[in-house]
Amino acid sequence: MKNRIALAVMLGWIIGALAGCGSSPGTRALTGGALGAGAGAGVAAITGGRPATGALIGGGVGAIGGAVTAR
Repeated sequence: MKNRIALAVMLGWIIGALAGCGSSPGTRALTGGALGAGAGAGVAAITGGRPATGALIGGGVGAIGGAVTAR
């Protein structure tokens, strides 16, 4: 359980850093959501979880992270 939490926190930090590359908040939210969905599905598949759930959670975290980051 601790490993999954640590992995989720690290993944959120990486997605937030990558999502800050867009020129507008909407663009950053879209790219952050896409990156987060892919990463969340991948992590869920590797750790034995449900990829669809991982994609939903990762996409939400990535979209929020992208929308609130500065350029």
